[in-house]
Amino acid sequence: MGRIVSFTQMKDGTREDYQLLDQSERDHAKFLPQRIIETIKRLDESLEGYPVSRLEHSLQTATRALRDGADDELVIAALVHDIGDELAPYNHAAIAADVLRPYVREEVTWIVENHGIFQCYYYVHHMGGDRNMRDRFRNHKWYAACESFCEKWDQASFDPGYDTLPLTAFEPLIFRIFSRTPHDDRYVTPLQ
Repeated sequence: MGRIVSFTQMKDGTREDYQLLDQSERDHAKFLPQRIIETIKRLDESLEGYPVSRLEHSLQTATRALRDGADDELVIAALVHDIGDELAPYNHAAIAADVLRPYVREEVTWIVENHGIFQCYYYVHHMGGDRNMRDRFRNHKWYAACESFCEKWDQASFDPGYDTLPLTAFEPLIFRIFSRTPHDDRYVTPLQ
């Protein structure tokens, strides 16, 4: 174990303590791309019943986005949109959006954060729910983008016969996006 802070309560911390913690966090964050990759790999062992694993679904969604000419941020969003399934099955979209939020534009995080509601259009009426829940966002500036994300990529990506790219094809993109300086105005500023 390396150096540790001098306090047992945060209110007692010194400037040196918080500088140490800041550096420790920066060092830890350098390995975020590797942790993202490992988390995505774990999706191969989750949620049964679909014709493909959650990993295959995620890779297929990202492959479709890439082949449609989506920009890097939307492709990475397609890849990690279900990354929260393991820990938050009833709130997975918010987890995925928060993972992305420091690194991509606001439009992308909004799409990921709301894709679960938009996906309800395809199935929830079979269980007595309102498939048009997404209509509460009808006038939102990114409604059409989220609708398209779900229609073209997410809901269509359960095909075991689809020519899906492997995770290794997306690893350079994972490193490029998740190695950005967090909250950098060049990336996180909303589109005008």
